[in-house]
Amino acid sequence: MEAELGSSLEYTSTWIVALVCFIIVLLSLCAERGLHHLGKFLTHKGQDQLHGALQKLKEELMLLGFISLLLTVFQGLISRICIPTHFASFMLPCKRDTGSSNGSEHYSHRAVRNQRQLLSEDTNSGHCQNEGKIPLLSLEALHQLHIFIFVLAVVHVIFCVTTMLLGGARIRQWKLWEDAIRQETSQSTKDPTMGSRSHAREFLKDHANGYWKRAAIVSWMISFFKQFYGSVTKSDYIVLRQGFIKEYLPNNPKFDFHEYMMRTLEADFKKVVGISWYLWLFVVVFLLLNVAGWHTYFWLSFLPLILLIFVGAKLEHVITRLAMGARKEKEKEHEAVRVKPSDDHFWFGRPAIVLDLIHFILFQNSFEIAFFFWILSTYGFNSCIMEKVGYIVTRLIIGVIVQVLCSYSTLPLYAIVTQMGSKIKKEIFDGDVGSYIENWMNPKEKQRQIHMQKMREMTQIAQSSDLATIAIEETTASVTELPSEAQEPFPLS
Repeated sequence: MEAELGSSLEYTSTWIVALVCFIIVLLSLCAERGLHHLGKFLTHKGQDQLHGALQKLKEELMLLGFISLLLTVFQGLISRICIPTHFASFMLPCKRDTGSSNGSEHYSHRAVRNQRQLLSEDTNSGHCQNEGKIPLLSLEALHQLHIFIFVLAVVHVIFCVTTMLLGGARIRQWKLWEDAIRQETSQSTKDPTMGSRSHAREFLKDHANGYWKRAAIVSWMISFFKQFYGSVTKSDYIVLRQGFIKEYLPNNPKFDFHEYMMRTLEADFKKVVGISWYLWLFVVVFLLLNVAGWHTYFWLSFLPLILLIFVGAKLEHVITRLAMGARKEKEKEHEAVRVKPSDDHFWFGRPAIVLDLIHFILFQNSFEIAFFFWILSTYGFNSCIMEKVGYIVTRLIIGVIVQVLCSYSTLPLYAIVTQMGSKIKKEIFDGDVGSYIENWMNPKEKQRQIHMQKMREMTQIAQSSDLATIAIEETTASVTELPSEAQEPFPLS
């Protein structure tokens, strides 16, 4: 009892309370000011898309704060909910010791073994034990869940930033190709979008020439392996760039395609860095299925790798289909090689699905790594949730492979291949011009409906006035000159 009084805020020295509050507030203000100055720096450098991603990150931090607030406010209520011991004796992440006579005894031993001061004193466990039950979720478990959610969000943001930085560095290597093409364009007197014949021949040779490459199975196999080496060659970049400019900007052969790609990638980063509702739902499902003996944690680690390889193969296959189409057009019309962008090459005619899959892959990989470090720091390396050493090593290796492959292969492929859709993105305009045009073309639904209603009313009034004028003129004419036979003004069916 004396120890409990000593740990209460009523019996804690005021200088300790003030010091702890000062440190917490100081760290929070430093973080807030740091994000604020980072936003101003990005705005000053013209990085509007990265500034938008930073705002998305702030929203995620606010969501984490709200989750933390809910866990703190309702921790007492949750821990006072008592359930029978047999309800908590199945679907356990770790099997309990057979030496325990019942779940209540095991819970009592574990509580004694893990005594520590957490979010507040665990005084409700005795309340449930007096009734022969156990708490729905102990304060210790709430505290550990609290930390896990925070670690998951932080690791996800770090992994997304790392992927975008590494992938962006890979894409910036193409800047040399872009500069060379634009320099050649400015010095050439011919049509620059027709491109180099040697690169066009190499493009067709790599993707379309050969009888076996026309077979679907063979083309998919080639696409599968090509993502691991030379996923985007110089010939690919030049021909795809020319196809984009010829389709959408035929009068601007000097268009900076590389800068446009970087702007669209920064805009997509704003979506990838967030944690959508379906990703939180995935976390809940995993926590439900993390049962001892199921090895869910191990088998789930293969999911991001499989999806990533599948997405990479699909993106490579889109390039192959574009090459096949260009080859057919060349044979039919004897023109220069030109790819024609189309949404038909993507799943369900929607290139945006690829970004959704990459978003899920990055989150799933972040989840695997975050869960590993959370278990390591909370329960130790020998925890039963860690399972065997072979499982641990396999999961870590897969996580590294997914991170490297996504950064250096899949993300650059996504950046250029998704430009081959049927629509251009608003990032084709510099600065805020794209946003202004988007707002102009897509006003708020309510304002649009009001505007359309007014237009319909004005049209009806104008039509009524015109019809009335025509009717008066026809009536006047009919009075002065009556026809010999009655005729219907309109044919009746």
